Amino acid sequence: MQQAHRPGTLKQSNKVHKSRHRSKRSVTSAVKGKISIKDVVRRNRHILKKEERRHQANQIRKNKREEVLSKKRALGGGRNPPFLVCVVPLNAQLDVQSALAILRTCSEGAVVSQSENGILHISLPNFKQRFSFICPEVDNDFSLLDALKIADTALFVCSALDEPMDEWGERVLALAMAQGMPTPVVVAMDIEGVHPKKRTSEKHNVQKLISKWLPEEKVMQLDKSSDGLNLLRRIGNQKRNVIHHREKRPYLLAEEVQYVPDTEGQSGTLKITGYLRGMPLNVNGLVHITGLGDFQMSQIDGLDDPHPLNSKDNSKLDSMDAEVVKRTVLQVADPAKQESLQCENVPDPMDAEQTWPTEEDIEQANIETKNKKMKRIPKGWSDYQAAWIVESDAEGEGSDDGSEEDEDDDNEDFMSCEEDNSDQEEKEADNDFESVTESEVGPTDEKYKMTSSWDPKENLPEDYARIFQFENYDRSRRRVFKELEDSLVNMYGFYITIHVKDVRQDLWKAHQSANANAPLSVFGLLPHEHKISLMNVVLKRTGVSNEPIKSKERLIFQVGYRRFIVNPIFSQHTNGSKHKYERFFQPASTCVASFYAPIQFSPSAVLCFKEKRNTKLQLVASGVLLSCNPDRLIIKRIVLSGHPYKVHKKSAVIRFMFFNRDDVIYFKPCKLRTKYGRTGHIKEPLGTHGHMKCVFDGQLKSQDTVLLSLYKRMFPKWNYENCIVTDKGSQSEGMEA
Repeated sequence: MQQAHRPGTLKQSNKVHKSRHRSKRSVTSAVKGKISIKDVVRRNRHILKKEERRHQANQIRKNKREEVLSKKRALGGGRNPPFLVCVVPLNAQLDVQSALAILRTCSEGAVVSQSENGILHISLPNFKQRFSFICPEVDNDFSLLDALKIADTALFVCSALDEPMDEWGERVLALAMAQGMPTPVVVAMDIEGVHPKKRTSEKHNVQKLISKWLPEEKVMQLDKSSDGLNLLRRIGNQKRNVIHHREKRPYLLAEEVQYVPDTEGQSGTLKITGYLRGMPLNVNGLVHITGLGDFQMSQIDGLDDPHPLNSKDNSKLDSMDAEVVKRTVLQVADPAKQESLQCENVPDPMDAEQTWPTEEDIEQANIETKNKKMKRIPKGWSDYQAAWIVESDAEGEGSDDGSEEDEDDDNEDFMSCEEDNSDQEEKEADNDFESVTESEVGPTDEKYKMTSSWDPKENLPEDYARIFQFENYDRSRRRVFKELEDSLVNMYGFYITIHVKDVRQDLWKAHQSANANAPLSVFGLLPHEHKISLMNVVLKRTGVSNEPIKSKERLIFQVGYRRFIVNPIFSQHTNGSKHKYERFFQPASTCVASFYAPIQFSPSAVLCFKEKRNTKLQLVASGVLLSCNPDRLIIKRIVLSGHPYKVHKKSAVIRFMFFNRDDVIYFKPCKLRTKYGRTGHIKEPLGTHGHMKCVFDGQLKSQDTVLLSLYKRMFPKWNYENCIVTDKGSQSEGMEA
């Protein structure tokens, strides 16, 4: 058979045409018969037609609408807790009981009852909703904040006859917005008492005044029963504001409180009864009681709802004796699984004890000893300064000294009495030096940089041994929230009794005498939220005061549900690993405050108060929780300045920066700069009074100033105090360490 021709190595091959604009025919012929790998593995998807897409959109819209309506129907009715409304006057002279009297009689079928601590309960069977109203004390900031902290709705009441809003009203709105505003509702009373021709203008004036604080809120009228019914309808159907630090934790408002002392009389059990809200509550966890502190629980009981929706159920409960009310034990604490109240780490003093070296350690030490040589350096020099000296070995120096001694012996006849002083000076000079060992490899540039990295674990204070730290704060936070959401036992809306054990009797009596009428709230703590760590919060000045706040000044903080006293340090809120220390928190500025406090997972609102002499507390800043990170580097910069004494080309004699020769030698490796932009370094000290010879990259001017920047890491002081009891006259009293 004839063999086919094969082209050789000299066969000419022309370059293909690289045109970007190919015709459709050429593209089709090029890919003819080829199938994309994505088309092979892709499933056959049904392409929706126009009518099918329309039905799909309608179904999605319907599901979302039903989900929203089901959430609204669940609130305030059935086994869910009633709407908790905090009634706050915008004028300190206004009595809100007149507004509650209208709400009591707004509907004929309303079921009205009242708790022992003054909480008003109104049930509307036709609305299938229940409402609870609390009235915090006027002119008590902490009582107001505690009530707004757990309320679903904030009802602000003003009057058209008097001044709608005074200084107290502005303070109330400022505190509520800084802490986290619940769903707001504003009502105006006494409009019927105004002349009919002036009612519209008067209501418009109130609306204009409220719009400065709440621009989206429409002022409602509350003078008649129909107005009260419209108000309750709006409270039950409006959209809820989400307060994250509250929704992520279980909490309740105390309806009934009973203290049962132990046999010894020093402590006792505090029984707190109320509607559970928020997330599930675990009896083995810890609870925080506002104004008292953190405690453990012994058990949780379930009770019949004393304020049901229907009047028939209410009449049955009224006829029943208190002892006959059904009580069910829901959870009992397990001592083996119960979380400890230990908040500080106990450092072991023998943790860093010297252990017996192994054979490998001894062999490595012998190798390092062989690779070292002797070097003479001035006394007092550090290893960093000694690394810059390059000298010969100590043996060579000894041979040179021996030759000099021989020469002195030969010329002994020519020595005078003045040479005795020279011998003494040489001995003193020898005493100023010492011998140190150095590795044969010598210092490297990576080991001795001017711009070395700052180790966050280096030279930590003793207080750091007492705190706890997360390996990854954000990851731990997500894990804790996920475990809480996946909890199987959900008692949301249950009317329960919490048995809080080991409550000191003197502490409870002091709280009752100071805050008898204040609302008592309980928050369930998440895991690790009782342990102490370094907390960093971002603060912004409120503009109320123009006085600068000094670092380490005594301040009162409220972070989420917790209130305490600390002396924070301030730093700049910037990106990067190092943050500049601020001596003062200036007005109209933003900074980060760092202090030791119990761990709390973000997000959480932060309020900062300052104590004034002979006055009440003043809100000076507000912000949010940034992190609980002890590794935040807060760097303080100190600038030393000196002045040229003699200038010669690029070298100059500088004085007034140091006043000791040893200080000049110690800071010799540091870099210098001037106000006119020159850079340089210290060459050598001159004399004994701190003068030094420096070399720069250009000639200095006589009016220039030489600067040396020094840096130091700053740490807060351990001065955490619980805000135990707050008095009306002086909020700083009754605070314990």
